Amino acid sequence: MAINWKGVFPAVTTKFNEKDELDFELFDKNLQFQLESGVHGIILGGTLGESSVLSLEEKGALVKFTVEKVAGKVPVILNIAEGATKDAIELARLAEEWGAEGLMMLPPMRYKTDHRETVEYFKAVANSTKLPIMIYNNPVDYKIEVTLAMFSELVVCENIQAVKESTRDLTNVTRMRNLFGDRYSILCGVDTIAMEQLVMGADGWVAGLVCAFPEETVAIYTLVKAGRLAEARSIYRWFIPLLELDIHPKLVQYIKLAEAQVGIGSEAVRPPRLTLIGEEREAILNIINTGIATRPTLPDYKSIVID
Repeated sequence: MAINWKGVFPAVTTKFNEKDELDFELFDKNLQFQLESGVHGIILGGTLGESSVLSLEEKGALVKFTVEKVAGKVPVILNIAEGATKDAIELARLAEEWGAEGLMMLPPMRYKTDHRETVEYFKAVANSTKLPIMIYNNPVDYKIEVTLAMFSELVVCENIQAVKESTRDLTNVTRMRNLFGDRYSILCGVDTIAMEQLVMGADGWVAGLVCAFPEETVAIYTLVKAGRLAEARSIYRWFIPLLELDIHPKLVQYIKLAEAQVGIGSEAVRPPRLTLIGEEREAILNIINTGIATRPTLPDYKSIVID
């Protein structure tokens, strides 16, 4: 199986109804808008997807549904965020059985592995599956950094092909390129530095606010890659107050509220998360509604051919 790890890959939210069940109708509404806007892949069960509170059965249902609805237009990727190696291996096996075309993988959860343990964890999963893998490198939130030295050892695993670069260190794009050339695709995983990483040579963007604003997200990516930086910069400057919602512990609630405001989602989250109330909700609504009211006119980015 092959994935072209380039472009915009939404880490989509999981939709719930008033009974705290999966809301497939609303999920599909958002999914179709993502596809119509020109995204290049779909990532399920990430942080935004509330992976930690989804059952195995729900993950399977989401993958199967998405694979059916996407119908081969873009790859469907499942996030793995398990505590035990054997559980990660089993989820990788199931992902392939369910029809997923790739995996995004965090280091082990709930135990801070050292260098050797981290490398062996990734190798064990990679060697158990044919699916292409993108490593999610987010030491800020998940406390384990996948270092350059670790990536040097992981080159032997041909299906470890990409990194979601979320260290928030812009220079990591250049360091990765200097050490590995094009061996690993690099996708920015932090909305607020996405344009900067794309300019420095990142291949793509694993995005959060794309869940509510897919057209603007894909437009920025396309314009940067086409060398039309002034146009991209103008959209990005408008976008930044919204993109900052992605770097808060309540990013799920904030982004779901944005989805609801633009009509392609709801505020419903699964406890222990709770929907926003009071002054906090009003403050976030003000940011979202200001962004909606001042949305820029986009160029015809879908007609742009990227070299």
